[in-house]
Amino acid sequence: MKRQKKKYSKPRKLYDSVRINEEEILINKYGLKNKREIWKADAAIKRIRNLAKKLITSSEEEKKAFVERLTKKGYKISTNADALVLNKEDWLKRRLQTILFTKGLANTTKQARQFIVHKHVSIRDNTINIPSYQVTLEEEPLVKLDLSLNLEKKSKEES
Repeated sequence: MKRQKKKYSKPRKLYDSVRINEEEILINKYGLKNKREIWKADAAIKRIRNLAKKLITSSEEEKKAFVERLTKKGYKISTNADALVLNKEDWLKRRLQTILFTKGLANTTKQARQFIVHKHVSIRDNTINIPSYQVTLEEEPLVKLDLSLNLEKKSKEES
């Protein structure tokens, strides 16, 4: 079995007040659990940017496939160069937790996180309990909040 490695890296300067303040704003805006989630989003965007840089010298078909893949995921880009402009907020906007809040299914981002963790959210009849799940454009209209399912299960278990 392969040893798992971290999917993020810590900032080089740990006590940078400007960065800390920016991260606090993001945590409050998107209802994140901790700063590690911001670092993971940053690392994911960095991977997309690196792939876009590598594709600069490749064929048009590969560039078109890359852009198509990103637009299916919900990022608003039209060319390969637009992928270099993506930032961590673009990644955080595509999380299930944020989508639930923006659709109005939850009053706050923290409540959206709680619904997800307590298995009240489903996409295409699949219950998802991962707040950081990246929702594609296809899946976005299929996100449902179903509080009755779990309440029925609990009442059956109690009786």
